[in-house]
Amino acid sequence: MRILRIIAYSLVIVGAVVWGLLGIFNINIVAAMFGDGSILSRIIYSLVGISAIVLLATHEYDECYCNCSEREY
Repeated sequence: MRILRIIAYSLVIVGAVVWGLLGIFNINIVAAMFGDGSILSRIIYSLVGISAIVLLATHEYDECYCNCSEREY
């Protein structure tokens, strides 16, 4: 499950960068690299969306990724 969440986090970060560049500079990297509306760009967008759903479905409030003994809230 940890590997799945790491992959999901990575894809969500990539998606956030793409949306940030699109919003700020009107540059769509995925469309520029793979073609606007191509099957490959649709797969990438779908994987980013599925990753966000996985993270929402597996979210736990008590997770601590830093192996810390004290929790800071």
